[in-house]
Amino acid sequence: MTQAFYRKWRPRKWDEVVGQQHIIQTLRNALVGGRVGHAYLFAGPRGTGKTTVARLLAKAVNCQAEDAAARPCNECEHCVAVNENRFLDLIEIDAASNNGVDDVRDLREKINFSPSQGQFKIYIIDEVHMLSTPAFNALLKTLEEPPPHAIFILATTEIHKIPATVLSRCQRHEFRRVPVDDIVAQLKHIAKSEKLSVEPAALTLIARQATGSLRDAISLLDQLASTGGKITLDLTQTVLGTATSQTVLDLVDAIRDVQPASGLEALHRALDAGSDPRALARQIVDYLRALMLFQMGNDKQVDAAQNTKKRMRKHAKDFSASDVLRMMRAFNAAAVDQRGGWQPSLSLELALAEVLDVLGTSEPDVVSAPRSAPSQAPAPKREPVLYQTSGPASVKQTESKPKPALAQSPGQSEGAAEAPEAVAATPKGSPQVISTGEVSQAWKDIQSRVKKTAPNLAALLNSCKSINVQGNTLVLGFVSGVLVEKMEKPDQIEITRQAIADLLGVELTIRCVVTNAKGKVPPDIDQNGMVAAALQAGGEIVDIQE
Repeated sequence: MTQAFYRKWRPRKWDEVVGQQHIIQTLRNALVGGRVGHAYLFAGPRGTGKTTVARLLAKAVNCQAEDAAARPCNECEHCVAVNENRFLDLIEIDAASNNGVDDVRDLREKINFSPSQGQFKIYIIDEVHMLSTPAFNALLKTLEEPPPHAIFILATTEIHKIPATVLSRCQRHEFRRVPVDDIVAQLKHIAKSEKLSVEPAALTLIARQATGSLRDAISLLDQLASTGGKITLDLTQTVLGTATSQTVLDLVDAIRDVQPASGLEALHRALDAGSDPRALARQIVDYLRALMLFQMGNDKQVDAAQNTKKRMRKHAKDFSASDVLRMMRAFNAAAVDQRGGWQPSLSLELALAEVLDVLGTSEPDVVSAPRSAPSQAPAPKREPVLYQTSGPASVKQTESKPKPALAQSPGQSEGAAEAPEAVAATPKGSPQVISTGEVSQAWKDIQSRVKKTAPNLAALLNSCKSINVQGNTLVLGFVSGVLVEKMEKPDQIEITRQAIADLLGVELTIRCVVTNAKGKVPPDIDQNGMVAAALQAGGEIVDIQE
C-alpha cells in the first residue's frame, strides 16, 4: 500500500520543520543546554506540526549521538526505532478516545516503571482538551511532579478548553499558521522529488485553500497527484471545488452596476461548474478584504497577479469603505452559514440580495409637506434628538440648535454635499406641479413601466432611497455616488421622465443626489425643517424630548 504524502514527508530533523522556527530554536537550545522541561503544551491550528515536533523532541532526548547539537541524528538505534514506530518508550495517547478518569489512572500506574529502551519515557497526549474534568484533575499531580524519567507533551487545537491549573504546569508553545510562500516552497520540493508536473498557479491555489495548514496542503497535492496527469490550475479548481477569479470579478462588477440578474448568473455559473458554495463565499470575502486593504493604503499586503491588482484598484475606487465592509459582512455570513444545506446556493443568493437591496422590502423615503389632518387639540411640541451617524464622531442635536455641518464619508462623491437640498423647502413662487405623495404612490407602477424596456434602470430606481418634488423638479436620493453617476445618464433620465409623464401626465425635470437617509420623516415633524434635512443627510432620531 502506498504511503500518504503527509506521512512520507513528515520532518525527521529540526531543519525540515516549516514555519515554526521560533519553537524549534527554543527546543534546540534547551537540548544543548540540558534544560529540557518535564511538561510541554503545544497549541495551534491543525496541520501546523504539533505532533511532528513532539516526536522530534522525543527522538532528540533519547538520541545516542555524543554531540547534543546534532540530535536527533536519525542513525542511532533509538532514532531509527522512533522513525519506524517501534520505540517502546514513546507512548502516544489519543485523548479523544481515552478521555476518562480510568484511562488517566491507568497511565499513572504505568508511569513509574523505568524506560525499556531509552533514557526517558515520552507521553504525547494528542487533543488533550478532550479529557474530562475528572481526568484533568487526576492528571494534575502527576503532571506537576512526574518521575525523573518521564516527559509529558500535550497537544491541542483548542487551548481555551485547557484548565488554568494544567496550563500553569506546562511550558507553553504556540504554533502559527504556515505562510503561503513557505507552503508553496515545500510543495515545490515534494512535487520535484515525486516527479510531478505542477503549474505554479496550481500550487498557489492549493496553499491558499489549505489556510495555513501544511498537512492539508500536502494532502491536497497527494489527492491531485492521483489523477495521473499534469496538475493544472483548471484541474485544481475542479477537484477542490473553487471558482475562477473571473467569477468573483464578474460578481463585483454586477454589484457595482446594480445588476442583480448578472450577479446571480455569475454565482450559478460557478456553482453549476462544481464550485462549493462556502468556498466561493470565502473567495468573495478574500477579494473584498483586498479592496479594503487597497482603500486603507496597504495594497502591498495583497498577494495577487498584476492584472488582478489593477481590477482591485479600480473596484476600490468604485465603492465606499462602508459599502465594502457591508459586502464583507454579508458574504462572510454566507461562508459560515449552515442553514442552507437543503439549497446550497441560498446563502449566497441572500447575501447578494442584501447587498443590492433588490428585495423591495422598504419604500423610498418620502419628504413632502404633511397632509391636512382633522382638527384636534394641539399636542405639546416635542423636540427630537438626532444622532449624527455619518460624521467622525457621534453628535447629538435638537431642533432648537443651529444646523450642524454634516461630515462627508470617505467613500462619498462630492455630490454628497447636495443631500440637504433634497429636503429643502420649496421656494415660494414655484408651485409644485404634483405632490411628492402622488409620485411616491405611483413609484412601483413607474418601475414596472420602466422595467419593460430597461430592466437595469428599474433596479436603479428600486435602489432610490428618497423622493422629493420641488416645483417642477423631482429629486431622487441614492446612497452612493456610483448609483448617482449611473442614473444621471441622459438615456436613463429620459426613460424615467417619459414613464412619469405617461402615468401621471406631468413633465418633471429629474435631479439625482447622494443621500444617507436611514428612515422616513415622522408625520408630526416639519417635513421642510432642519430635522428633516438632518435625517436626509444621515441622521437618526434616537430620542424625543417633551
